Amino acid sequence: MGNSAHSQPFMQPALYRILDANLDRAREGLRVIEEWCRFGLEDVALTAQCKHWRQELAHWHQAELRAARNTPDDPGTDLTHPQEAIRSSVEQVLQANFARVEEALRVLEEYGKVYRSEMAIAVKQMRYQVYTLESHLLSIQRRQLLQSARLYLVTSPSDNLIAAVESALQGGVTLVQYRDKETDDSARFRNAQRLRQLCREYDALFIVNDRVDLALAVDADGVHLGQEDMPFEWARRMLGQDKIIGRSTHSAEELERAISEGADYVGVGPVYETPTKAGRPAAGLEYVRYAAEHCSIPWYAIGGIDTQNIYQVLDAGAERISVVRAIMQSDQPVFATQFFVAQLDQKRRSQTHSAPDPWGNLDHTAS
Repeated sequence: MGNSAHSQPFMQPALYRILDANLDRAREGLRVIEEWCRFGLEDVALTAQCKHWRQELAHWHQAELRAARNTPDDPGTDLTHPQEAIRSSVEQVLQANFARVEEALRVLEEYGKVYRSEMAIAVKQMRYQVYTLESHLLSIQRRQLLQSARLYLVTSPSDNLIAAVESALQGGVTLVQYRDKETDDSARFRNAQRLRQLCREYDALFIVNDRVDLALAVDADGVHLGQEDMPFEWARRMLGQDKIIGRSTHSAEELERAISEGADYVGVGPVYETPTKAGRPAAGLEYVRYAAEHCSIPWYAIGGIDTQNIYQVLDAGAERISVVRAIMQSDQPVFATQFFVAQLDQKRRSQTHSAPDPWGNLDHTAS
């Protein structure tokens, strides 16, 4: 045991209470994370890793530390923050508890140097491992949301940008891209911050168009790159492996290249000519049919899709669509979003019902 605490006995109760409180805090936070790994992700390895960390901390949680606990006289028990009472998504729960664990481990590392140097070394190593798990787990969350996202809203400049996006989120959109090539950077930053917060509140992904720097500044879930934007490899280096990178494609060649680059999803279009991409000829429904047969990653049909032509796009094989004006310029964006979500859900249900029965050739009555 460190000599400092013994050479100054009057310090020992406070030191022990600090260690006891932060061991409790770290173990509790790890348990919250562990439960998601177990029941949310059903990942045996991640669950075992969290359990191992909890057991390692329990090893250091000796009786002498527990005996110093004095909860009734602890001034910190009455301290709270309004945000602690609100968690609007699993992502927020995980982020809050990762922060809790990492802060507690840092405290244990520093005061552990006075208590037992070997404990300080152990929790320091654990803290870096928890950082790695946090990045990995949030990456899994993002990609699960991406797999399930059928409707992708791409914004356009608007006086009621925030209200329109929130209405779309209320209507069921779970993937939002902030696209604005007109506004100055300070306004873009403010808009991106607010949209990022809204998407967190509604458990939706938030993507920034073109601007890797802006995506990093507001901690967006990723970035969407056009064919003339920053090279994919540089965007990946800057964003890291845990963020999502999407790519616009307009031909079979661009689609194959995006997949080989490692894009997480692609846009397929423009299906119809659209003022959003003025001057670009429509790729048409043939390209949608090609993507339906050849694309191995999530893809979104995009370009001029509205409430009238969506049926043609779905019939061509699209399972996911991206919409701009049909929601952003709608008088009732909630209902417009719900309409698109309903059509996509119906398409998914029809595919499920028409899928072949893997047990169809077996005699179900056989014993």
